[in-house]
Amino acid sequence: MLKINEFTYEIKTKDIKNKFVNRPSDTNKGDYGYVGIMGGSLEYSGAVKLANLSASAMRAGCGVVRLIVPEEIAEAIAPYLLEQTIFPMNDNANKMVFSEEQINEALAKLKALAIGMGWGQSKEYEKILEYILGNYNIPVVIDADGLNTISKMNMDILNSTKCKVILTPHLKEFERLSKIKIEDIKQDEITIAKDFAKKYDVILLLKGPTTVVTDGENVYLVKKGCPGMATAGSGDVLSGILVGLLGYNEPDILTVATGAYLNGLAGEIAQEKYTDISMIASDTVKCLPEAIKKIREI
Repeated sequence: MLKINEFTYEIKTKDIKNKFVNRPSDTNKGDYGYVGIMGGSLEYSGAVKLANLSASAMRAGCGVVRLIVPEEIAEAIAPYLLEQTIFPMNDNANKMVFSEEQINEALAKLKALAIGMGWGQSKEYEKILEYILGNYNIPVVIDADGLNTISKMNMDILNSTKCKVILTPHLKEFERLSKIKIEDIKQDEITIAKDFAKKYDVILLLKGPTTVVTDGENVYLVKKGCPGMATAGSGDVLSGILVGLLGYNEPDILTVATGAYLNGLAGEIAQEKYTDISMIASDTVKCLPEAIKKIREI
């Protein structure tokens, strides 16, 4: 790692190479983790986007992906899924409703969970998040509408959860979470991110031209990515990569930084192939294998 100061480092390719070692011939899917992706609603069904999200988790190396969605949209998404499985949740007005029994069934055997992508807004989501954070001991990636949901809750719940929580906001979402104006965040992004992560005992991945990843003690900077990734669904792909890696890696700052680096590198490869104008989020997913090959070759 390139040391910037006593607690800040820039991630280089060689720093994450050990996350992608060759796998023994006698392993099976269970060795690499069952992971869940909970999201979707009718107005944000984005069947292809959700499929891309789950595909990115598979490409990142987990064993099995369980896509947990409202029952109303399960049929629309199913044709886009090949290797992944689907778990329909009871819904009302096309959005998930809280059910302790169903949540327990949906999360059974999971090594990690990503939650909030394409959710929309509902008071039920606060109940769902509160239950998961209060009753599970797994890494949980909270993104998109999951971030909007938790920003409306008493965020002190993050200090009492058994889960290892990973929050993945862009600047506007971080403004809602931290209650600090974007212009003030930009004045000292690294310190504010670090202090927030320490206060709430989370790993924070703050998206930007340079991605800031911090656990409140150390800060890892990821300078990978490209303009072509400024397209719908790119954030979803990152969440998929993160939960996929968490299926078989420790939920620590280096694993999260690895996800950001892999996502950015795959995006750069996609831009070379499809241009910054024409690339779409699924192109990043397609280029994940090539990105992993490049990392292994260092």
